[in-house]
Amino acid sequence: MRYDDFRRSDDIEDRRDEGGMGGGGGGFGIPMGGGGLGIGTLIVLGLLGYAFGIDPRILIGGAEILTGGGQAPTYQTDRQSGGQAKRGAPTDEMGSMIAGILGEIDDRWSEIFQASGQSYTGPKIVLFRNVTNGGRCGMAQSAMGPFYCPPDKTIFLDTGFFREVETRFRGCSGNACKFTSAYIIAHEAGHHIQNLLGIIPRVTRLQQQAGSKAEANALQVRVELQADCLSGVWVNREEKKRPGFLEAGDIDAALTTATAIGDDTLQRQATGRVVPDSFTHGSAQQRRQWFMIGYKEGTVQACNTFGGGA
Repeated sequence: MRYDDFRRSDDIEDRRDEGGMGGGGGGFGIPMGGGGLGIGTLIVLGLLGYAFGIDPRILIGGAEILTGGGQAPTYQTDRQSGGQAKRGAPTDEMGSMIAGILGEIDDRWSEIFQASGQSYTGPKIVLFRNVTNGGRCGMAQSAMGPFYCPPDKTIFLDTGFFREVETRFRGCSGNACKFTSAYIIAHEAGHHIQNLLGIIPRVTRLQQQAGSKAEANALQVRVELQADCLSGVWVNREEKKRPGFLEAGDIDAALTTATAIGDDTLQRQATGRVVPDSFTHGSAQQRRQWFMIGYKEGTVQACNTFGGGA
């Protein structure tokens, strides 16, 4: 991926110099009251959350509610950071690339929204190491992977996750990992688009009304697959705006990553078996399929994962 001419966004808060102890609070605790989740379920949910998506603690809390145990997780509002966060586009190579990806994501989605008579405001990205205050979504920890916090309209990202994708998940290799990073960020930005369009609040209400954990999970899968599709829409529009920004192997790298973080792949690695009713992000095949639909079609309308069989 060529990104030298990307517009760098200033909507970055860089907490990587906080030494891994930024936030001084955040206050999320996994509810473990009577009838709580078993440790095996928590491990699986943690692995699925690690495969990037909406705040994985919502998945854990939602599963707890649906099984009748404990209470919904409580989120504290922002506290002062324990270190001095830097605001604006970072100057190091990794930070500059992320700022460039976010800048181009914002520009393309601004064009899409403007064409439909809507206004667009992009998300903020918080970069951190190990752990930091996740605002109204509690404590952000590297083991959770990147996630989007809907009430704060913020993406939390420990940049070490990109190395994990390459070394632990074997989702990419070499120079193509740069585009995999763009795919991951574009996926999280896809959740922001869903938030702006009111999709996340509607799905949250439907999940609260769901009669079973499997039904709530199925809704979450459609949310995640749509975010994959929306990431493909951005790639389509970016390629038209900047012909040549994609390099050989980039799309294959995104598809490899989608395979590596499919629910079936992760469950098989974690437990040796696959339980489709517990999927929250979609299978490897589904994630590849919906990314490619977005990439080929280049429209939001093509990403209607709620319109039929996903």
